[in-house]
Order: sequence, then structure tokens, then C-alpha cells
Amino acid sequence: MDQVDRKIIAALRENGRATYADLGRSVGLSASSVHERVGKLEASGVITGYHAMVDPSMVGLGVTALVGIHPTDTATDEDVAAALGALDEVESCYAVAGDEAFVVKVRVATVDDLEAALNRLRRIPGVGRTNTTVVLSTRFEGRPNNAGLDDGRNGGA
Repeated sequence: MDQVDRKIIAALRENGRATYADLGRSVGLSASSVHERVGKLEASGVITGYHAMVDPSMVGLGVTALVGIHPTDTATDEDVAAALGALDEVESCYAVAGDEAFVVKVRVATVDDLEAALNRLRRIPGVGRTNTTVVLSTRFEGRPNNAGLDDGRNGGA
């Protein structure tokens, strides 16, 4: 996988319904070249579904961790969340109830990269301390919630 493949993946994450011509314009290739590359990405398991869902390990992100963020007394949630959002490794950020203010999902290539990411995260103003849980395997993720669709009820509260 090269940099052009990574740009195509990024464009599909933005818009999973983009045409090959649109994708080609965004990465500087013809529509037929993009079509061929997208086909190879699908066949190899990098693109696992649409809205373009990517297998993290296939793009070099084999380590996942859930990190609880304990803020300092002077921290504002907005400032901490904005700083967390600036870190490329942070895939998801959840404001939570309890001792922690946030739980973030971090994806990186190696455990060494996780250590570096945690060091960057801990230097964010307003982050007092962290609790890290390394994910050993993912049983399922990104599952659509179809509760209530079959019986005519609306799911959720």
C-alpha cells in the first residue's frame, strides 16, 4: 500500500459514495486507475465495507488502547477535548461519567508508538493522569444498532 492508496482511503472515509472520477480528481489519477486501486483494496481486505470501514491492522495500526483521562481541577472539558482531537492517534473520544472525564480510543502501529502517544497525551494541559487498557483482540466493533427496526418501535431512549 502506497501513499496514493492512503489518500484514496481517506477520501472514501469522508464520502463512501464518491465516484471514481471524484476520487481520481482528489488524488491525481484517472477514474480507471482509481477503480483498479479500490478493487485491490477491497480484495485484500483493507476496505471492509461502505461507509469506507478500514481494517486498522491492514493500514499498519495493530495496537488499540482505551485511555481514561483524569483532568486537573483547572481543566475545561472543551480545551482538553480539542487537544485530544488534535492527536492523530486518537480515533474516538467519549465524555463519560465517573472519575474520568474522557475515555479515548487510541490506534497505533506498535507498543512503542503507544508509549509515545501516551506521553503526548499526558502533556496536554488539563490532563492530570491516565489509565490505559490495551485491547488484546476486538470481538466486534462498529456494529449498527438496529434495535426496534423489525417490530416498528424506535430504538433508543
